Amino acid sequence: MTERRAILSGSTFEEQIGYARAVVDGDRVHVSGTTGFDYATMTISDDVVEQAAQCLRNIEAALAEAECTFADVVRVRYLLPEREDFEPCWPVLRRAFGEVRPAATMMVCGLADPRMKIEIEVYARRATA
Repeated sequence: MTERRAILSGSTFEEQIGYARAVVDGDRVHVSGTTGFDYATMTISDDVVEQAAQCLRNIEAALAEAECTFADVVRVRYLLPEREDFEPCWPVLRRAFGEVRPAATMMVCGLADPRMKIEIEVYARRATA
């Protein structure tokens, strides 16, 4: 039987909606769509690049709790309401994933809160199960 463990960030959204920031399932780590909210204060910047950086900090924390790093990410999905907001985020995203080169998709879609300008979801594979 493989290990299945939920990782919680303390976001009020997790409790209100009923999900985990990430789920470890054996050697696979599924990180939920993660926004630019600072989950400690439940505040969010108006700047899309700062939101992207905060998304990555939130994801990095979940990966660390799952005993992973960005180097273990095999898939990333970027969700943005405004197509033109994606390119300004590229330098921040490249710092996290430029050496790793995970499979990636960018989608334009509505997000749950109009303050959210980007949401990032990743899948990782742990070196040890």
